[in-house]
Amino acid sequence: MAKVPAAAVAASGLVGGYAVARWTKKRPLGGVALAAAGTVAAYEWNRQAGPRAAVGLTTAYVAAFAGSHPLAKKVGAWPAVFAVAGSMAAASWAVTRRAA
Repeated sequence: MAKVPAAAVAASGLVGGYAVARWTKKRPLGGVALAAAGTVAAYEWNRQAGPRAAVGLTTAYVAAFAGSHPLAKKVGAWPAVFAVAGSMAAASWAVTRRAA
């Protein structure tokens, strides 16, 4: 079975969660998308780099989501979402690459 690129899943979860919430005008639906992608990413982080890395990256994923809100007040919503998604993808890539 091919490895799922956890970095792409995590970044897509942050961007997709915001997009779903914005375009449907239903924030809980965006939260479902965010959580679903986070669950898949956490599974892959655990599989690829172990439980400690998975806990650390999951914490970073939640922190990225939370941090996008105050950042959005300074730079705008979409730039904030793309910034935290890019940061999360880079962190995920670095940790899983190191473990491989």
